Amino acid sequence: MSKDHSAVWENCLSIIKDNVPSISFKTWFEPVVPVNLEDQVLTIQVPSPFFYEYLEEQYIDLLRKTLRKELGSGAKLEYVVVMGNNHSNNQPYTVKYPTTNNSKIENKPLNIPFKTEGKPSIKNPFIIPGIQKLQIDPQLKLDNTFDNFVEGECNRLARSAGFAVSQNPGGTAFNPLMIYGNSGLGKTHLAHAIGIEVKERFPDKVVLYVNANKFQTQFTEATRNNNRNDFLNFYQMVDVLILDDVHEFAGKEKTQETFFHIFNHLHQSAKQLILTSDKPPIELKGMEQRLLSRFKWGLTADLQIPDFETRKEILKRKTYKDGIVISDEVLEYIASHITNNVRELEGALVSLLAQSTLNRKEITIELASDMINKLVKNSKRELSIDYISKVVCDYFNMTVDSLQTKTRKREVVQARQLAMYFSKNLTKSSLASIGSQIGNKDHATVLHACKTVNNLKETDKNFRLFVDEIEKKLKM
Repeated sequence: MSKDHSAVWENCLSIIKDNVPSISFKTWFEPVVPVNLEDQVLTIQVPSPFFYEYLEEQYIDLLRKTLRKELGSGAKLEYVVVMGNNHSNNQPYTVKYPTTNNSKIENKPLNIPFKTEGKPSIKNPFIIPGIQKLQIDPQLKLDNTFDNFVEGECNRLARSAGFAVSQNPGGTAFNPLMIYGNSGLGKTHLAHAIGIEVKERFPDKVVLYVNANKFQTQFTEATRNNNRNDFLNFYQMVDVLILDDVHEFAGKEKTQETFFHIFNHLHQSAKQLILTSDKPPIELKGMEQRLLSRFKWGLTADLQIPDFETRKEILKRKTYKDGIVISDEVLEYIASHITNNVRELEGALVSLLAQSTLNRKEITIELASDMINKLVKNSKRELSIDYISKVVCDYFNMTVDSLQTKTRKREVVQARQLAMYFSKNLTKSSLASIGSQIGNKDHATVLHACKTVNNLKETDKNFRLFVDEIEKKLKM
């Protein structure tokens, strides 16, 4: 009795579904379309060459067993790989299954030079055509190397772990490697340094650096254009994925879900993940617990404020690189007065050089002192959502934890709205991130809070006084 190709594939899927995780089934088997059955040869259509290769590498045994069960020991499978809008010219690529009891596959996955006419199936979100691995730009800043990353007590663990990862990506216990610390302490520099070292040691490995905001933008674009599978497939090709500022995923459930699947695939394939964040996993809010638990699988290393000797060495390296001679006395003066982070330290040095060049003055302690006084006076405090919440709660004599409760008491709701309002106006955080950190709310609640505050400022004199006084405290 002849069998229909759709019925045969449905029967295969019913078996496969019981033998693979639900997300793997949804990702790798639901998009497959049966197109023909002739004799004992089933032809299936897959959306891309990468899709075909992945099925062959990961699920060949399962496919062989299920197909044999349906069609007998002489069963064969052919693939039609979609390469463009017109699929009629695509030739199937045949994979023969053994007719003996030997479990070895006669033909390994075919390394076929797929046709490249038409629009490629996997769309590279970095605008580099094709899917060949060597065509993926790693997006690394070549100046951010290990050589010019100054080591000190403040960063020794993170730097040592990063260097170990670069020597054996995916092969150490540091997977993922999560580097966290305040802004300006060198997280991005270290992440780039790891990627650069990997590319130098393993030129054929696919290394990719991407900021969380850019990842989010690409994901949104892929969703809008119905290319989410292409987006997923692209990131699953990477050997070393460096994701900067992962805390920006807070409150973005769909993005987190997609990254969760990418994380799982890369980790299970012994690919390396490197993440940076402003906080350790345990303090990240608005993130799925299953994702946070995976962040803890490897090593979490922090970057702290550099000590005096490290700050002085950073300045020495910078002046040596730029070919500038500055006395140790001046360097020590700068290092002792600029203490917050590396970015401010290097910015102070640049300002000093500019003052010296423009005014044709010798770089002295006096010049450095004048520059630092102006720099400190004119610089604004880098506010955080946590700091803003504390100032608002202190003003109303309540605890910060009260903002996280679900109470509808007027004073708590008002304080929560003010904290959201100032966080939106005085930080660069996204609405979703603000909402997740203040009361675990969504972005729409933050927008409503800001609108409410603006309306009350115009109609309620006492409320406007609250706003003005809190703003003064935040800007002190």
